[in-house]
Amino acid sequence: MVETLIALVVYLLIAGLIWWAVTTIIAVIPLPEPIKTVINVVMIVIICLIVIYALLGLIGHIPKFALR
Repeated sequence: MVETLIALVVYLLIAGLIWWAVTTIIAVIPLPEPIKTVINVVMIVIICLIVIYALLGLIGHIPKFALR
């Protein structure tokens, strides 16, 4: 259980780091508005999938969910 909680924290930190990096890069690069919106939507989907995967590991639906 402790390994799962540590893995959950690591996954959430990685997801947050990815979100921060992409939003920072988008702010620096001048892109048209539709492209920025598409990138934001794709990032939200990716972050949601990472969080769902981490939560599934927390409730035990993924057999191996430990950092190795």
